[in-house]
Amino acid sequence: MFKFHIPVMLNGILDYLNLSPGKIIVDATVGTGGHSKAILERILPGGKLIGIDRDKESLAITRERLGEFSDSCEFVYGNFVDIDTILENLGIKKIDGILFDLGISSFQLENPQRGFSFQNEGPLDMRLDRNSYISAYDLVNNLTEEEISTLLWNFGEERWHNRIAHLLVKEREKQPVSTTLQLANIVVRSIPPRYRYRYYRIHPATRTFLGLRIAVNRELETLETAINKTFAVLNKGARICIISFHSLEDRIAKLGFRRASSWGLINIITPKPLTPAHTEIGLNTQSRSSKLRVAEKV
Repeated sequence: MFKFHIPVMLNGILDYLNLSPGKIIVDATVGTGGHSKAILERILPGGKLIGIDRDKESLAITRERLGEFSDSCEFVYGNFVDIDTILENLGIKKIDGILFDLGISSFQLENPQRGFSFQNEGPLDMRLDRNSYISAYDLVNNLTEEEISTLLWNFGEERWHNRIAHLLVKEREKQPVSTTLQLANIVVRSIPPRYRYRYYRIHPATRTFLGLRIAVNRELETLETAINKTFAVLNKGARICIISFHSLEDRIAKLGFRRASSWGLINIITPKPLTPAHTEIGLNTQSRSSKLRVAEKV
């Protein structure tokens, strides 16, 4: 049976968004609605939540889960990079807060058919939006060795990117690399035995899968654009909260906030990112690498 994704750093989000009845809040990555449900309980009566996601399956779950709040919600199938257009289409000029939770949900991760996990056999997919054209299979089987190596370094910060790319290209000459376990096995074999589990505190394929997922979904590019667009649609005093799960996302959030602050658009509320308490990590291991940055429109 499907288990709902535990929302990361929920109490911090609820505090930092400065929620109160009547406010208009955007959950830019609504997922299965964990953060949104708690937000709605604090902005009613009179408030409105706009939930955006590019995963139709997640949106369907959220619509059902938050059915009791249907009069106060708008659910939009789309990409948060289009935040300005989405709000314009809804007739909304300004909002009172926005949350970007950049992790993938357990609903996505634990479904082998989505291809996000190296722990279960499944197709090499990794598309957040299953209607998009490019999958991990396409990248793995069509990019050159040099392109794969660059991708793994730029998006996964993978130390052994050259070795992994080399063996991957050799293996796909025999047959296409089409499943998650095929790819994970190639990655493990690429790394010198003495480093496979001593250098990695995580599974050796973690960074490769991360790099491919980011590339497939153009996650860094869309995040930077979305942050810049968001400042224009925030009311004075509105908060932007960004939960990131790896250093590349956090760097984009940090630099985006610094630029906007230097232009006099925002005040940075969290000069250093907040991290979850040990008690939360104990309850939800997926939160262990999360970082929260918050800024306020001036």
